[in-house]
Amino acid sequence: MTRSLIAKPFGTWPSTITPELITTAAPGLSSVQSHNENVFWVESRAWEAGRSVILCQDKHGHIREMFPAPFSHNSKVHEYGGSAYTVAENHLYFVNANDQCIYRVALDQETEPEAISQQGPWRFADIIFDGAHRRLIMVCEDHRQQGEPENYLASLVIDGSDQVPTRLVDGADFYAYPRLSADQKTLCWIQWNHPQMPWDATQLWIANNQQLALTEHRLIAGQDCNEAIFQPQWSPDNQLYFVSDRNNWWNIYRFNEAGDESIYALDAEFATPLWQLGMSTYCFISESTIGCVWSQNGLWHSGLYDLNTKSMASVISEHSTFQSVCAHNGCMLMIADTPTQANRVISISHDLSTQINYAPTKLRVSKEELSVPESFYFLSGNDEQVHAFYYSPINANFRGEDNELPPVIAMCHGGPTGSTDCGLNLKIQFWTSRGFAVVDINYRGSTGFGRDYRHSLTGCWGIKDVQDTTYAIDHLANQGKIDRQRCIIRGGSAGGYTVLSALTFTDTFKAGASLYGIGDLEMLARDTHKFEARYLDGLVGPYPQDKATYVARSPIHHASQLNCPVIFLQGLEDKVVPPNQAEMMVDILASKGIKVAHVTFTDEGHGFRKANNIIRALESELAFYRDVFHLTVEA
Repeated sequence: MTRSLIAKPFGTWPSTITPELITTAAPGLSSVQSHNENVFWVESRAWEAGRSVILCQDKHGHIREMFPAPFSHNSKVHEYGGSAYTVAENHLYFVNANDQCIYRVALDQETEPEAISQQGPWRFADIIFDGAHRRLIMVCEDHRQQGEPENYLASLVIDGSDQVPTRLVDGADFYAYPRLSADQKTLCWIQWNHPQMPWDATQLWIANNQQLALTEHRLIAGQDCNEAIFQPQWSPDNQLYFVSDRNNWWNIYRFNEAGDESIYALDAEFATPLWQLGMSTYCFISESTIGCVWSQNGLWHSGLYDLNTKSMASVISEHSTFQSVCAHNGCMLMIADTPTQANRVISISHDLSTQINYAPTKLRVSKEELSVPESFYFLSGNDEQVHAFYYSPINANFRGEDNELPPVIAMCHGGPTGSTDCGLNLKIQFWTSRGFAVVDINYRGSTGFGRDYRHSLTGCWGIKDVQDTTYAIDHLANQGKIDRQRCIIRGGSAGGYTVLSALTFTDTFKAGASLYGIGDLEMLARDTHKFEARYLDGLVGPYPQDKATYVARSPIHHASQLNCPVIFLQGLEDKVVPPNQAEMMVDILASKGIKVAHVTFTDEGHGFRKANNIIRALESELAFYRDVFHLTVEA
């Protein structure tokens, strides 16, 4: 018998998905690695002030933490970091968040980690072990000089007394993916230079590793700077594979002196944008089998590719998003989730069966309380197709009142070179379970839809992405799914810029939330970190040559056109988007008498990692919307 739902205005529903639940129920998982019989991964815990712990699972399924508090895995290379640990022989080597030093801890003993690198101006990430020379090889970011830091590949001897990194490769602006061949004789890596970003153009290099100093450096792919190469990886038989978008789609290739071979041509993406170092979408589970994941039409898939038969066996699974792929004992390991189940570590066997290795989520919420996204396309400017996910408001106990349509929140992902997916996102469910509809938009410029779609935002940031938010609202309103008069837009970082631009240059939205967002493009071009210092060259135009365009597209210079309430949430330690961006916008709106809220966090940077801050941010934003739209909640 179906239980009748209580009618209550959308946006006022009580929900079991509390801010406190969001910070404790689903820790972030990343960076899966395999070593002998053990599996390792990183678990980020908001309830421990954002601390990241490396966990180890042995062959019996027993799990333990590899180091005690206050040690925490985190790299500050590029400010976004990424994987910063490796396991070799009988030790774990990791970068500690507080001092950015590399530490060593024994696998078979419960001992305190010991630093093997000096504290200094260095930051490290993407670490591998070179057994032939008893050293670590990694990406190093050197901050000893004034101005921009210097990036290079470095080594660190693990058995000696010299705790200072040694340069191996330098000269380019950025490096990633140092990887050794199975016989350890050859090192590969990718590199790129300003103004390119790693999803625009990178180069693949190799060098002879048979001596301490690398010799015979050779550029083998990306010579014309018109392809983005991702995750070079050696097969067990010393052949070099890599992902390239040279034919529009990020597909897997094998290096060949006579000409690179496309392994499996598919209109899909076997890569993600390299915002964090160490990302992995494929692995070798044997000499003849590649385990891989790919995104197609906004949805993720997984499979095993047989190099001998040249055939892909797709996995039929409830899981809908995948990341951090690695091989382990003839299986493919990865982090995965579903629309109703949060991140877990899973393995896929040669027979395509799936096993859950680790599922830390403590989500005491019924599936009836969770909104399952609907993937759809809509027509935007120039009749171009754009992808999005629609989440209807849902609650196990409540429904909207008769003849009422729900308010909608348009979500703009960061990047802008990034994407959204359909995996469980409790921060979306926080809204849908209270009676808000959500549309999560993969606006033009997003990844997962080919190089052409990704580059469609070139020179058009603040134009096409804003158009897409408006057209998405029109599409849903025309279908009778949302209340056009109660449209909200929210986004963080680059998504925050889209928010402020949409609120300034269109009248579609009635309120907005900018989380560490951008109001002044000029200031961002002059005052951001090295990794993104020239990002706007492609998105807007070279600065200062195109200064007029920067002014024309900066909401701060057109605030007279912004006439609806906005809430700004900002970490005061943000090195990517300086806090003064929010402060200036707040001052202008307040001087106009427009409702504005400014919520700051003294101990947060670019994004909120600590439980108490996440809770405060969500509660403040919810209270702001309810106040703006007069959504009265019964005591």
